[in-house]
Amino acid sequence: MEKTKKNENMIKVTYVKSCIGYNKRQAKILEGLGLTKLGDCNILPDNASVQGSIFKVKHLVKVEKA
Repeated sequence: MEKTKKNENMIKVTYVKSCIGYNKRQAKILEGLGLTKLGDCNILPDNASVQGSIFKVKHLVKVEKA
């Protein structure tokens, strides 16, 4: 059985633009990603669920490989 590295398939999401003036659903998506304040960062697994959430708020966040 192969061991996987901890940082393999992880992405870093940074909250860079305020969600004020946008749909309230987008604010809830940001909370679900663990981003509450402007400038917050969170390292998340790179899977379909997270990618779908990021796609809905792509104009508010910056995504990098972790």
